[in-house]
Amino acid sequence: MKSTHSSNLPLWLALILTLAMVIFVRETAVLVCQWAGIEKAANIVGLVAMFVVLMAWRLLKGLPSWLTQASNTLLVDSGFAFLPVSAGAGLLLFALGDELWGVMLTMLISTLIPLWGLALLANRWLNQDSESDSNSDSDSQAGNTGSITSKQ
Repeated sequence: MKSTHSSNLPLWLALILTLAMVIFVRETAVLVCQWAGIEKAANIVGLVAMFVVLMAWRLLKGLPSWLTQASNTLLVDSGFAFLPVSAGAGLLLFALGDELWGVMLTMLISTLIPLWGLALLANRWLNQDSESDSNSDSDSQAGNTGSITSKQ
C-alpha cells in the first residue's frame, strides 16, 4: 500500500472533482443497471463500484490528499452521506397519507423503547462499576488501617 501523496489543489477544485467523480460513477452505474434490467440496484452497484475504484487507486498509486480533504469536508458528521436517504424517507412518509401518524408512532416507539432499555442497562453497569470501585477503595483503606494498628 502506497502512502498518500500531496498536491496543491485548492479546496473548491478538490470538492468539484470529488463530486464529479461521485456523479460519474453513480450515473455510470445507473446506465449499466438499466442496460442489465435492474434499475433499482443502481445505488448499490454505484457504491460497490466506487469502493472498488478507490481501493484499487489506493493500493496501486495512493490516494491524493485533495481527495481525502474534499471527502472529509463533504462528509463532516456524515450529513452529506445520509441526505439522499433522509430526503427519500421524508418523501415516502408524506406519501402515506392517513397512515402517516401510525407509521410515525411506530417509529417513535421502536426507537424510544430500545434507547430507554439501553439507558437502564448503562446506568446499572455504571453504578456497579462505581460500587465495586468504592468497595475496593474501602477494602484497601481498611487493610492499610489494620496493618498500621497491628504494627503499633
